[in-house]
Amino acid sequence: MKMTIGRRAVTLLGMLALTAAPALAEGSLSVMSFGGAYQEAQRKAVFESYTAATGIKVDEQEYGGEIAKIAAMVESGNTTVDVVDVDAPTLLQGCDDGIFEKIDWDKIGPKDDWLAGTTSDCGVGTIVYSTALAYNAATLKDGPKVIADLFDTAKFPGKRGLWKNPATNLEFALLADGVPADQVYEVLSTPEGVDRAFAKLDTIKKDIVWWEAGAQAPQLLASGEVVMTTAWNGRIYNANKEGQDFKIVWDNQILDSNYWVIPKGAKNPEASIAFIKHAVEPKVLAGTTKYIPYGPVRKSASEFVTPEDAANLPTSPANMTVALTLDNAFWADNGDEIRKRFTTWLAQ
Repeated sequence: MKMTIGRRAVTLLGMLALTAAPALAEGSLSVMSFGGAYQEAQRKAVFESYTAATGIKVDEQEYGGEIAKIAAMVESGNTTVDVVDVDAPTLLQGCDDGIFEKIDWDKIGPKDDWLAGTTSDCGVGTIVYSTALAYNAATLKDGPKVIADLFDTAKFPGKRGLWKNPATNLEFALLADGVPADQVYEVLSTPEGVDRAFAKLDTIKKDIVWWEAGAQAPQLLASGEVVMTTAWNGRIYNANKEGQDFKIVWDNQILDSNYWVIPKGAKNPEASIAFIKHAVEPKVLAGTTKYIPYGPVRKSASEFVTPEDAANLPTSPANMTVALTLDNAFWADNGDEIRKRFTTWLAQ
């Protein structure tokens, strides 16, 4: 992982009478994110339009997603970052450990406008990405159509790439074995369900090429080392921008999200919440999709997304027909035990 000034960003000038803005006029707000193409998209879509609307400069920071870096600031009593972009596991841990401020949702917007799984007591969803099946259309003309094809080595002989992690793989295995998306975690919560998922993975174990870094999945496709692979949708999009002809099988994609959080002890929490409110305005969210193919977390943003951009988004209605949202709470509760079994299974 499932990261501009939008076409109508100028209208935000009239929308954003931000409570904390006067206190920071001509000042700056420190925002920390993941760097790379994702933060570049945030810079263009979110940071620049925020500065244009408020006069407040965004002081950008980068990190690798380490919760320890945030916790160290909080524990030292010197929180120097106002807002941080975190992934879902970090959100859960940070909420449990009390290192993030609670979100006053009355200052953000109605929760019923957010997609499932993108709201939290101490985090506000920012983007939705997915892990999905992909193949190289330049070498495989009649490619896979459903997630079950990942496990069909008779119809699609050859190696297939998988992320070296039990999360998503066990879900894909159950989906391919006929478990409806809305029952996957119910099944996976039982010993029999875990056994069933590993049994399904057993059927292709000798044909798996494992990848660990997101950039490896498209590389495996490009080299022809695999006939198909699971991958993060943004990586496939970027590879196509560089000339590849990769196709995503959206059937049974697994959705995940990132979140804006406010570290405990942030110097101006009112300014932080005002920034987040701006960042998740529907037009700002839609503007982000022009630069990176991660879906808006709010339903109301869809009307501002162009059809061309929508085709590449995991959250587009056409791509959401059989989607599953990753249950990060399940993995927080059961991950250690399942990962031990996964490690043992790999070595067998």
